[in-house]
Amino acid sequence: MATSSLSFLSPHPIPPIHSRRVHLPNHPSSITKPAAAPAPEAIRCAPTAATATAAAKSLPPPKLVRCPALDRQAARANRLRFARKLLTLLLSKPRHFLPLRVLRRCHSYLGLPRRRPLIPFVLRYPTLFRLFQAPTSHPLSPNLSTLAVALTPAAEALAADLAALRGSELAPRLAAKIHRLLLMNPGRSLPVSKIAHLAPDLGLAMDFRATLCPRHPDLFTFVNTSHGHALQLVDPPPPPPSPLPPFRSAAPSDRLIDRPRRFPHLQLRRGLNLRRAHRDYLLRFNSLPEVSPFEPLDEDASLEMVERRACAVVREVLAMTVEKRTLVDHLTHFRRDFGLPNRLRAMLVRHPELFYVSIKGVRHSVFLVEAFDDDGRLLVEDDMLVARDRLEELVREGKRMRRAKKKGLLALAGDSDEDDEEEDGEEDDLVHVDGEFEDSLEDDGIGEDWEEVGDQGARSDEDDDAELDELEEFWMKKAVADGLVNNGNRLDVW
Repeated sequence: MATSSLSFLSPHPIPPIHSRRVHLPNHPSSITKPAAAPAPEAIRCAPTAATATAAAKSLPPPKLVRCPALDRQAARANRLRFARKLLTLLLSKPRHFLPLRVLRRCHSYLGLPRRRPLIPFVLRYPTLFRLFQAPTSHPLSPNLSTLAVALTPAAEALAADLAALRGSELAPRLAAKIHRLLLMNPGRSLPVSKIAHLAPDLGLAMDFRATLCPRHPDLFTFVNTSHGHALQLVDPPPPPPSPLPPFRSAAPSDRLIDRPRRFPHLQLRRGLNLRRAHRDYLLRFNSLPEVSPFEPLDEDASLEMVERRACAVVREVLAMTVEKRTLVDHLTHFRRDFGLPNRLRAMLVRHPELFYVSIKGVRHSVFLVEAFDDDGRLLVEDDMLVARDRLEELVREGKRMRRAKKKGLLALAGDSDEDDEEEDGEEDDLVHVDGEFEDSLEDDGIGEDWEEVGDQGARSDEDDDAELDELEEFWMKKAVADGLVNNGNRLDVW
């Protein structure tokens, strides 16, 4: 029985057991050493680092989905960039004109390439700008040193009407916008140079520091800081207002039965499809409690709550703008003041239910999605939009005049046959410098700072300067021959 039961065993001898595979319980090498106690610093920092890593992994990657309707709005504003910049420079002077030799040193501010003449760009807007010759002893031989650029009567009337609108009807509303900006900073103050970046988008005048702020001593006061002049709220500061109401209702009007939804709903713009993980993240984000942009968070606030407040701050700033849009670069100037993240653009792209980032133009623009319908039209129009509409109408009128000149119906000059074909696309490729309105608004206009504005770009060598002088001389002689340059006594070149 025993033999038969052991018959399946192999006849080969069993190999000996090596001693190195045997671990005796009392052997010194088999005794495991107790783990060292973690340092108190590691105990405190380990959960924080793990939480930050987990939160970073849980964030969906920013992926930009294009919106053609809002891209058209960005391209529409980009086409007026040169005209608005030149208007800013001319309106910053008391007599609203600047010599051509001064404007030629502002190529980088105007967004022009280094080797492009300035006169043809000025002549593209005959309803806004005009050329005139300063009185000299030789009036029949004009030169570049005496040529100047000024505003036309239509542009002067537009600037006067806009100044009257800011000074009477909209002055309290504009002061309330500055008040809200200061309240979003825990220190209740902001440098004037930073406010200048958002001033045109908010509808403020170029000289708001000298015209608007002194009229409201109960709200603002000026202080000197290491970063220059700053605007600060009076002590004690006024109570913070409530955030601006939404532009559209939470429930769409096309629902048959107006009743609460059984499941969480994410309202997105038409044609936008998100991945499951991204949609779930946005649903969890919107389920967080509401955060006021005027109240700072606690020090132990989670990363989700910090981003919740950052979105509320950006939404409040965009809701105060005239066109409900601004440049992303303008918002980056307020990262430390408003507590915005360093990767601000990634945060804006990560929340398509709130913002849309357009890559049209030289610099990216950010739109407030809730302020536009599916066709890209504003749901609530601002009173300051009348200035943009009138400026666009003047630009279109100037384009019609140039087209009529090509057909021989008007004696206009200043453009070639391919100007109209390149007009829409050429200005999109121009160089755009940062700090668009900072130098022009500091110290009541550009003043003596125009040299610094013009020196921001790279200096050209002598050959480039000589070539540019020849081009400017050619365009000046062409403008004089066509009767587009007067002697300074007439008001309108047309």
